[in-house]
Amino acid sequence: MVCLGNICRSPLAEGIMKHKLREHGLDWTVDSAGTGFWHVGEPPDPRSVSTARQHGLDISRQRARQIQPADLDDYDLILAMDSSNYQDILRLANGSRQENKVEMILNYVDPGSNRNVPDPYWNDDGFDRVFHMLDEACERVIERHG
Repeated sequence: MVCLGNICRSPLAEGIMKHKLREHGLDWTVDSAGTGFWHVGEPPDPRSVSTARQHGLDISRQRARQIQPADLDDYDLILAMDSSNYQDILRLANGSRQENKVEMILNYVDPGSNRNVPDPYWNDDGFDRVFHMLDEACERVIERHG
């Protein structure tokens, strides 16, 4: 799960996916990262933590990290929150095998749309909307790959 700073969208996506995997009895490794370095080591945005908590999830122990080239070897699927993140991840890729692991997360909900998960950082009211978008996308990922 990759967004820009790894404090809003991708921590929510990580928390949602881990919760759904437990519900489905699947043993997948899930992590999140940001394409930027500004928040490395920081916890998720308090608004993401609060939104997750309202839905019964605790993401407060997560810490932001920056995506690394090795992640494209270590993970089978890299889900980008928006087209800018998608392009940044592809720049890290070393060949088509790694490039083929990178997908836009909302394409699981609306295939081929390449829609962005809006960044709620600038909009306090956007966190719950983003949560629901990611919740549906994560369910669809499990349906396809589970």
